[in-house]
Amino acid sequence: GESLHSCVGLLGISAGSLLLAVHFYSSPRASPLIPSTALGVLLLVLSALLAYAGIRRSLRNASLLVSLCLAVSALWSGYGVILILAGQGALPEPGDTRDALVPGLATFTLALLLVALVGFLCREPLLGLVAAAVSLASAHEVALHYSSSLGPSAVACSHLLVCLAGGYFALGRMLFFLTKGKVALPGTDLAEKKAQEQGGGGTGGSNPFAAPGLLLNMLSASVFGCRLLGVTHTLSLGHVPWLWAAGTYQIGICVLSYRAMDDRMATAFGFTSILKFAGGYCLLYPTWQPGEPSFPTPFLVVFSILFAVLALFLSLQSPVDGLYLLVFVAYCIALACSPRGFFAGGPQGVAVAIFVASALVALIHLYNARARAKMPPGKGAVKALLARSSLLKLREGPDLHAPYLGYSKYADAEVLAYACSVLASFALTATGDPQAPLATVVIPWVVVAGGVLKLLGGSVAFARGKTLESSAFILYSVMWIIWGLTRFAGLYGTARSFHAAVGIVAFMLFNSFIVFCSLFLSMAWFFYSLTFMLIAVSFLLDAVHALPAGYDIAATLIFGLVSFYCFLAALSSSTFEGCCFPMGRPVVQLSGVGAGTSKCLHLPARKASSVKRIADILRSGGTCGIPTDTVYVLVAACSRPDAVEKAHRSKRQAQDRPMSLWISSLKQLEPAKHLFTPLLWDFMEAAWPSPISLVIPRGEWVDFLGMKDSAKYVGTPQSVAIRIPDCSVTTHLIDLVGPIVVTSANPTGEADTTHHNQVYAKLGDKVDAVLCGGPSPENIASTVVDCTKIDSGNIGFFRVGIIPKSQVLQILEQVQKK
Repeated sequence: GESLHSCVGLLGISAGSLLLAVHFYSSPRASPLIPSTALGVLLLVLSALLAYAGIRRSLRNASLLVSLCLAVSALWSGYGVILILAGQGALPEPGDTRDALVPGLATFTLALLLVALVGFLCREPLLGLVAAAVSLASAHEVALHYSSSLGPSAVACSHLLVCLAGGYFALGRMLFFLTKGKVALPGTDLAEKKAQEQGGGGTGGSNPFAAPGLLLNMLSASVFGCRLLGVTHTLSLGHVPWLWAAGTYQIGICVLSYRAMDDRMATAFGFTSILKFAGGYCLLYPTWQPGEPSFPTPFLVVFSILFAVLALFLSLQSPVDGLYLLVFVAYCIALACSPRGFFAGGPQGVAVAIFVASALVALIHLYNARARAKMPPGKGAVKALLARSSLLKLREGPDLHAPYLGYSKYADAEVLAYACSVLASFALTATGDPQAPLATVVIPWVVVAGGVLKLLGGSVAFARGKTLESSAFILYSVMWIIWGLTRFAGLYGTARSFHAAVGIVAFMLFNSFIVFCSLFLSMAWFFYSLTFMLIAVSFLLDAVHALPAGYDIAATLIFGLVSFYCFLAALSSSTFEGCCFPMGRPVVQLSGVGAGTSKCLHLPARKASSVKRIADILRSGGTCGIPTDTVYVLVAACSRPDAVEKAHRSKRQAQDRPMSLWISSLKQLEPAKHLFTPLLWDFMEAAWPSPISLVIPRGEWVDFLGMKDSAKYVGTPQSVAIRIPDCSVTTHLIDLVGPIVVTSANPTGEADTTHHNQVYAKLGDKVDAVLCGGPSPENIASTVVDCTKIDSGNIGFFRVGIIPKSQVLQILEQVQKK
C-alpha cells in the first residue's frame, strides 16, 4: 500500500510537470499545444490526485512525501484556476496574469526549497531532488515573467528534470512492489527509511500536517506582501484562487490534524483559514461593486483575543508554535485599526512578518519530523516550569484524547466549534447599508466560521459519540449558513418574507428540543443552547421587519460571552487535569441519563489489563457488556447465581428467549464427555469455535460446570444453548472466569447492539462495566441450531444468523461420514 501511494504521488507530480513542460515548449507558438483552460483543468485533476496520495500516505507513516504532495497539490490547484480565468478572458490586462501568478510561484519556490533542504539533510535525496526541481521550475517561471531574455525552454527543462526524478522514484517503487521487495533501485527502498524512523528519526507522535499548513500560511501572506513590496501592481481577482485554495486546503488540514490528535494546531488552522476566505472575499468584491469593503472592528478585536488565548494554551504544548500565533494576533489588530482592511499597508506589513515566521516554523516542523537530532521547540522548559506548580498539571498519556465512552479516531473539536460561535455572533454587530449588504465583510465570518467550521466541529463530535453536541453544532451551522446568506448577502432584498419567518420558527422548535436535552448534559450547555435562542429571535424579528434597535448587540454579547466561556472551558479541560473552568453538573439528573456522570466502567478491549479487570468484576458478582465474534452481549459468571439473576432481570428476559451458556474450550466439558453421544460430541468439536450456538439436551453435564443455582436461569427445562465463540478476547475472559451465562446486550425485542457505546445507552446502570472493542465485526447474531434430535440424523434451526444453513449441514455431513 505504501509503495502504491508513493507511486501515485510521484507519478502525479511527473505527469503535471510533463504537461507544463509541453506547455512552455510550445508557448512561443501562436497557438500552444495545450490551451490555458484545458491545462488548468488537468492541473486541478492532478492536484486532487496528489492530495489523495499525500493524505493516504500520511495515515500509515509520516514522510517528507506528505509535505511534498500537499504543497505541489496546493500550487497546482491555485495555478490551474488562474489558467482557467486567463483562458476565459477574466484577466484581460497584459500584466494581470503575471501579477496573479507571481505571489504563488514565489511562495512555492521557497516552500519547496525548504522541503528539498530537509530531504537532503535527512537522507531522502530523491524526494529532495524532486522538490528542488519543482522549486527551480517555479523560480524560472517567476524570472520569465520579469525578463524576456530567459526563454520558456529553461522552465520546460526544469519540469523535465522533475519528470525524470519522479519517474525514477515511481519506477523503483513499482519494481519493489511487483518483485515483492527483491528489486529496489538505489534511493527508493522504504525499508531503510523505516529502519531510520525506528532508530529515532520518526515523527515521535507529532502532527505530520503541521508543516503543510504552515506553508499555506506563507501562500496567503505572500499575496499581500508582494503588493506591499511592489512585486505586483495591484490586488485583483487573479489573487483569489491562491487565497481560497490555501483556505480550502487548511480546512482539510484542520480535519487531518484532528485525526492526528493535535486539537490545538487544528484549531489554529481553522482560525487562519477564516482569514484566507475573508481576504479572498475582499479581493473579489470590487469585481461587482466599485470601491473596497469595510470591516467590522469589534469582530476583529474579538478574533485577536481568541488568537491570543489559543497562543497561550498552544505554547504549553510547543512554545515555538505559541509564539508564532502571536503574529496573527498582531495581524487581527492591524486589520481592526485599518478601515481599508487587507488593502492597507499596515496589515500587509504584518503579512510579510507572517511569511517569514511561517517559513521558519515550517522548517522546524519539517526537520523535526524526519531528523534524529531534533530542534528543541521548548516544550521541556514548559514542563519543568509547570512541574513546580501544584495547581496546574498538564494532561498527557496515550488516552489524552480518548472520549469517555470507548475510543475515537479524532481529537475533540469542541474548542473550534465554540470559538466559531463567538466569531459568528460578534459578526452580527456589523451595521451595514441595507441597500448594499455585501459592502461590509460579514459573509466570511458568518458562513465560513459559523457555518462550515461549526459543521466540521459537529461532524467530529458525532465521530466521537457525542450525539447531542453534534446535533446542536450541525443545527446551528445550518442556521448560520442559511440566514447568513439570506440576511448579509441581501438574498431577500428590502422585502421581508413570511416564509423566512416560518423557517426560523421551525429552527427555534428544533433548538427548544436541544435546550430540553441539554438539561441532562451540563449547566454550560444549557445556557449555550438557551442563549442561541436569543440569536434565533433576532433572526425572526429581522425577518418580520420588527427588530428593535440594539437587540442584535445585546443578543450578541450574551451568546458571545457564554460561547467564550465554553471555549475557555473546553480548551483548559483538554490541556490541564481537573476543571479550571467547569462546565457544571446537569440541571436535571435521572438514573441512566448522562454517561458523563455514570459509574459504569468503559475499558479498552485491546489491553490485557482491561480483560483482567472485567474478569474481577464478573467474579465479584457483576454483569458486563463485552464484544464477541458477532454482536455485543451481556454476560455473568456461572459461579455467581446472584449475577445471573441480575442479568436475567435487567434484560426483562422473555421465556421464549432463554439465556445461553458459553465456554472457552471443550476441555471444560471433558469430565462429562461420557454423557454426550459420540455424534453430538464430534459435531461440537467440528463446529466450534464459531458463531454457531448448539441447543443440546439438558442433562447431568450441566452440574460439571459448577453452575449451582444459576442453572435455573439458563436454557429451558429440556435444553440448553451452548457455544464457544470465535473471539480471542472473549475466550481469554472465559479462561479467567470460567463458563459464563450470555444474553444479548439489549432489552428483549430491541435491535442487536453493535457498538460499545450502545450497551450503556440501552441498559443503563444495570450493567457494571463495558469492554470496548469498537464497532462489531458483524451486525448479525449467531446461528442457533437445534441438536436435540441429532442422533436420528436430523437438526433444526431456531435462527439462521451469520452462518448459513448450508454450511452447518455440510459440517454435519462431514461428521457423519467420519
